[in-house]
Amino acid sequence: MKILFWSIGKPHEKYIKEGVEDFTNRVSRYFKVEWLIIPPPKNAAVLGEAELKKAEAEVVLGMLTDEDRLVLLDERGKNISSEELSKLIQQKSNESTRKLVFLIGGAFGVDERISKRADFTWSLSKLVFPHMLARLILAEQVYRACTILRNEKYHHP
Repeated sequence: MKILFWSIGKPHEKYIKEGVEDFTNRVSRYFKVEWLIIPPPKNAAVLGEAELKKAEAEVVLGMLTDEDRLVLLDERGKNISSEELSKLIQQKSNESTRKLVFLIGGAFGVDERISKRADFTWSLSKLVFPHMLARLILAEQVYRACTILRNEKYHHP
């Protein structure tokens, strides 16, 4: 299984890039992994919120295949523990999922078509995080989940 981290927005800021790369490299010990930063539409500044989300959805939905499994990160999603995340990843692996996509939407969230397409909607917290920080938390939590699956020492419940 390949894990794909997708985020709509600007490239990683320098202060976040090192941490994201570190945890991504750690995840690569368990699964093939790749980041894709999806730039906002070129005319984003002149689009209204709904139009922007629709334009972003066109790009994301155009890249997903029917076989891809999508985990949407959204503040209205379900809060889960690190152990539950590890079970979700294991379940997708057991189902012979080829690509497990974790998506961080744009500044205004995602169009309802993406929400409907998602196989699972996950909230990192009831708090709202900047996108850059959400990327770091995502990479770290997926790494933590991988260590839980292998019963390694990183996670201390």
